[in-house]
Amino acid sequence: MPNFHVISGAGDKLDMPVIRTIHMADLIAALRQGMADFWERPSHYVMLVLIYPIIGIVLTVWMNGFQTWPLLYPLVGGFALIGPFAALGLYEISRRREQGLDSNWSHAFGVLRSPAIGSIAAVGVMLFVLFTLWLTAAQALYESLFGSSPPQTLSGLLAQVFGEPGGITLLLVGSMLGALFALVTLCTTVIAFPLLLDRDVGAFVAVETSFRAVLANPGPMLAWGIIVGAGLFLGALPLFVGLAVVIPIFGHATWHLYRKVVEPASMIRGS
Repeated sequence: MPNFHVISGAGDKLDMPVIRTIHMADLIAALRQGMADFWERPSHYVMLVLIYPIIGIVLTVWMNGFQTWPLLYPLVGGFALIGPFAALGLYEISRRREQGLDSNWSHAFGVLRSPAIGSIAAVGVMLFVLFTLWLTAAQALYESLFGSSPPQTLSGLLAQVFGEPGGITLLLVGSMLGALFALVTLCTTVIAFPLLLDRDVGAFVAVETSFRAVLANPGPMLAWGIIVGAGLFLGALPLFVGLAVVIPIFGHATWHLYRKVVEPASMIRGS
């Protein structure tokens, strides 16, 4: 494929999007717009993301069978790391709805035909590498405090965490470590995927633009990360079933956040 590209965009020069300044009111507006997109056809969207609760249940059964309960908290928290990639189809639905096009659930798979699919895959691989590093770091932290013999049950893990001296250390250090990974994910992908769907700028520019967006709007972007992270964590608690609602709402809202943060290409070229 002669036009296939990953790191750079489709043009001869890098397309460097212009970043706007946003405020907390813009976050609230983006969430409201995301909810409006979700409620347009909620049954379709819930069907689209049912795979995530199913994956959650499978992971829970796997942990119970292979005595890997110490990874329960890192796996639940890790949804905040892979969430931007998991919501790809939802960005596409919001994009089509914004343009007045038909936007039923099947159009979510239109992402696969995007000219930027190579760049999207590259940023996705980066996220899964971060997710793997987070699980590895969490496992190493646990073993440094409790050794390599994990508890056989969930109740055993809870007794270990809340009844043994290293439990508080595990919670505090583990939470700070998770927050660091979440911050890296926020800085590199907060608007990377919506940008790639909208403009084929390449993986490098998409990640760099996300960094600039966070640097230009540190308060609102940090608040956004906290809102999304907390929502995904809470949605994952009831056997991951809540993700069937949380993921589509945040996914649609992220598209609208992108629109508020990045100057449209048409306005730049027309100026």
